[in-house]
Amino acid sequence: MQATIHNEFLTLTVDTFGAEAVSLKNAAGEEMLWQADPAVWKRHAPILFPWTGKLKDGVFTHQGKSYKGGQHGFARDVEHTLLSAEGDTIRLELRSDEAIKAERFPFDFVLTSTFRLEGKTVHHTLQVTNPGTGELRFGIGYHPAFNIPFDAGHTTTDYEFRFDQPESPMVIDASPNGLLSGSCYYLWKNQSSIPLTDELFANDSFCMAGLRTKTLGIYEKDTGRCIRCDIQGFPYSLIWSAAAKPVRFVCIEPWQSLPASVEDPLEWEQRAAAAVLAPGESWQTTLSTTFER
Repeated sequence: MQATIHNEFLTLTVDTFGAEAVSLKNAAGEEMLWQADPAVWKRHAPILFPWTGKLKDGVFTHQGKSYKGGQHGFARDVEHTLLSAEGDTIRLELRSDEAIKAERFPFDFVLTSTFRLEGKTVHHTLQVTNPGTGELRFGIGYHPAFNIPFDAGHTTTDYEFRFDQPESPMVIDASPNGLLSGSCYYLWKNQSSIPLTDELFANDSFCMAGLRTKTLGIYEKDTGRCIRCDIQGFPYSLIWSAAAKPVRFVCIEPWQSLPASVEDPLEWEQRAAAAVLAPGESWQTTLSTTFER
């Protein structure tokens, strides 16, 4: 099922499967979200929960039992409950049930997704609550994909990722298998932008840590049109696109947690997490994205 909200600038459609934004159009009717061509990448803007990236060996353990898990958790691959869709806001909820606890993730949780329009900005808040009697440890992140180029008059090299101040981002290495290697490196130094090319993501994504910038966006160089994410409060920001030539979309991915390391233990309680909640506690994070197109 899908729900749609709109204001004078934006029209947003969210699917209850995955609580995923599947369409975002501006006042001119131009589609700004990637439309999930399965020949390139079959998603639009998935939620990453209860972990980001990959698990070591594709599994974790808890109290002697092993649980298989694919990349980026499972919230993107299950149906969420639509709580409301009115005015400028859509709210959805995913609750753990006996099937999820037996097969996917043996912990009680409530994940609430709230999408709200404000002018040319979409605010997407993820709230996690622990309704159980034990500890809840989790990872979480965002993965929106934006159409590139913005129109038929531009090509890949007409765009760049742009910070709001010069940066020397530390890139956390997760090659070649998506697990952290323990290595970091500097690819860009004292730069305010990263030029987009069709070869930029030939070796997958770049996970940047230590950023001071408040925003990270994709900008059209000659016009200044942009899609800009507020990444304050996120310790990690990734950029990525599928290995298609020319580039068809770009992702800006603010994360609160990292993939597993090649050295990680399999026991869930020993993994690093975005947050660890005691019974009754809640935690939330918000990605605000502005569409200046």
